[in-house]
Amino acid sequence: MKTWNEVLRYEKKKDYYLILEKELKIKSLQARVFPPEDKIFDAFAYTQLDKIKVVILGQDPYHKFEQADGLSFSTPIHIKNPPSMLNILKEIKSDLNRQSTCIKGDLHSWAKDGVLLLNTILSVEEGKAKSHHNIGWEIFTNNIIKYISNNCENIVFLLWGASAISKEDLINQSKHFILKSVHPSPLSAYRGFFGSKHFSKTNYILKSLGKKEIAW
Repeated sequence: MKTWNEVLRYEKKKDYYLILEKELKIKSLQARVFPPEDKIFDAFAYTQLDKIKVVILGQDPYHKFEQADGLSFSTPIHIKNPPSMLNILKEIKSDLNRQSTCIKGDLHSWAKDGVLLLNTILSVEEGKAKSHHNIGWEIFTNNIIKYISNNCENIVFLLWGASAISKEDLINQSKHFILKSVHPSPLSAYRGFFGSKHFSKTNYILKSLGKKEIAW
């Protein structure tokens, strides 16, 4: 199997990505963009392609100063947990009857454990959610999702929210598992994220496959 470096190198040569790259440079000159440029692809740096067990698909990075660290839903340990992360922690406690191993919001341990924490859009302007919608990131992440679907087996995809659920058709459901719910944000968590039990369900699937469970 190829490495992420090989997959990304190939993707970055495509015409759409060259346009995206130019657009991102322009936007970075006009406003502050998150996460920092050296962290945009950190999801791939911390979860090796051949080690993926779970994909958690989010929307776009947090848009407040220092929140975004390149992993979907994750924040640096010194940053106050955003509302979505607080709701994830609540669901873990309810589902597993214990506190999360990532109670302070830094999800790098999940990433190292085989959870690819991927947003559908990988950058954002400060204070403006979805501000980098339709500049090319969706094409990039669609191709990444399709690559995982085609080249890996028995991956558990957690699709949280409409943006993530819209990617369902990119995933070969005869090879993989899909769990869906509304987004964990305060606007929607009470409409199905709470009580979804995605963490215990994921571990049940992994255990049935003979894989090590995630230390949520």
